[in-house]
Amino acid sequence: MSNENGSKDNIVRIEGLKVYYDLKESFSSSLISQKKRRVKAVDDLSLSIGAGEILSLVGESGSGKTTTGKAILQLTKVTEGEIFFREERIDPKNKVFMKAFRQKAQMIFQDPYQALNPRDFVLDIIAEPLDVNQLASSAKEREDRVILALEQAGLSPGRDYLYRYPHELSGGQRQRIVIAGAMIMNPDFIVADEPISMLDASIRTGILRLMMQIREDRELAYLFITHDLSLAWLISDRIAILYLGSLLELGKADDIMKRGLHPYTKALTKIMPMPGVNRGRERITLPGEIPSATEEIVGCKFRGRCEKAIAICAEQRPALAEVSAGHFVACHLCK
Repeated sequence: MSNENGSKDNIVRIEGLKVYYDLKESFSSSLISQKKRRVKAVDDLSLSIGAGEILSLVGESGSGKTTTGKAILQLTKVTEGEIFFREERIDPKNKVFMKAFRQKAQMIFQDPYQALNPRDFVLDIIAEPLDVNQLASSAKEREDRVILALEQAGLSPGRDYLYRYPHELSGGQRQRIVIAGAMIMNPDFIVADEPISMLDASIRTGILRLMMQIREDRELAYLFITHDLSLAWLISDRIAILYLGSLLELGKADDIMKRGLHPYTKALTKIMPMPGVNRGRERITLPGEIPSATEEIVGCKFRGRCEKAIAICAEQRPALAEVSAGHFVACHLCK
């Protein structure tokens, strides 16, 4: 499969990624069935992210978005497949490589309330990566770098925040602290896991503007995880549609939103507010809910909710194929 992203060099490349979890069974259940149940959180995923690119990973809850982000950063165990950073394979056993990788790849978590240690000052929270990697030669350098990170995250003057606790800050300020903590290492790649979903609507725009400005200033690449397709369209270069851990469609943001081909993509786009695009379109309502990731599904994973499914959909899993330049779809009906 080829999924080149134009002329940009890849900063991250994923090949055949699988992340499976064994479910713990009760004693009575284990007597009934000798077969272990597995959650296929990510199931044979391949994609690439270009340097300076924003790729949004979109899907319903349980589609494997967050697990994908954590697997890239080695925050969860990979069952199978390979992940490359700047075309060098990520090997968790290679301590020298991993130390450098963790400085250049960071994560912005969904919930700023849980991402910050309530017992620590802001100074110590943001300086933790510097302390772990021994990157500050003196207390003054440590403090100066934290102040700079705070001000780059929109908290000025930064010195005013050094000796505050997280509970003394607003939700938007907490998320800016989280962003400052990620940016203090001058990363090249960020996994942003629903970074504005826990914030009030009045604060979201400011946080997004901050993230986009940092991207422009540093040529930073984002894997932006969201369930909101309209938000992905607004900020992304490309969008990947994920369903039950599998990639259904991948392409430029406009191609996905205006010329999406997969039945799942079409259903998602037709409920999104898009000025001048949705007018007069028929609304598509998907039957049922996303199946459990523990189910063994033969053929297309989406066929149980697809009104256009045909016989081959129950027999063969569709491969991701290029239907036009840079636009890929995994569907028997879309070729």
